[in-house]
Amino acid sequence: MGMLGHKIPAYIYEKSNIVRLVLLTALFALVFINIYKPFSSSNWYPVSEFKFFVFSSLIILTGVLVVVISRIVMYYWGRKHDISVGGYSLWIILEIFFMSLFYTIYTLVLNPEREYLSVFKESAINTSLVLLLPYSALHLYFSYQEKERQLRLLEEDRAEVANKLSVFSFYDEKHELRLSVKRTNLLYIESADNYVCIWYLNKGVLTKFMLRNSLKAIEESLAETNVLRCHRSYMVNFDQVKVIRREKDGVYLELGVEMVPDIPISKTYSEKVTHWFMTYSS
Repeated sequence: MGMLGHKIPAYIYEKSNIVRLVLLTALFALVFINIYKPFSSSNWYPVSEFKFFVFSSLIILTGVLVVVISRIVMYYWGRKHDISVGGYSLWIILEIFFMSLFYTIYTLVLNPEREYLSVFKESAINTSLVLLLPYSALHLYFSYQEKERQLRLLEEDRAEVANKLSVFSFYDEKHELRLSVKRTNLLYIESADNYVCIWYLNKGVLTKFMLRNSLKAIEESLAETNVLRCHRSYMVNFDQVKVIRREKDGVYLELGVEMVPDIPISKTYSEKVTHWFMTYSS
């Protein structure tokens, strides 16, 4: 089945998104028919432009009822059943078919001398434009909006975990607890061969603790915190970062603590740590 068998995202048939889709489709249809006058609509009424707009708007909105009914059915169906990509594609094709049929019948009522298949073909082409253009734009927007929502939730979850953790505990390579530091006191962690140097404030004094372990292992243990890897040799407590500064030779973090050097940011971690700092720094 491939891609056609995949389930469509639930946001497609969320109530708020269905309302947006119907309203935008109706608006687009009104603009489309009054600018381009498809379906031989210019022959519907021998009236002024304003009256044509009023009459055509009523006809277009009646045709859009196909979409309204279709999306109401989809909303209730989607609450109890999965809708595949293939099923959704067929659903849209049926919307186009029934709306085209509506406009074909209406055109033939006003112009009975026209040939049915020719009118239906023209209606199908124009209806496809009326539906598929706003559908495509909205689905891209819905997808972007959903990704932004998921990213925001993920970052909020991480920030919540980080905020709840008030003490950082450090274990050596034998998994023995060697040091616990208050979150507000931890500054940065530096790799030193088979050891890491943990720099923190002890009664306001800059203090170093040597721990036999790898920076990678420390990074994994602090994965859900605000202590982030910014360089092959450094991790930094972003509660303490005051400034990100770009120089000719690279980008650096300033912690604003006396005797603490500027910490370099490598290209590998630049985007991640900059985003974190811009999002969660207070």
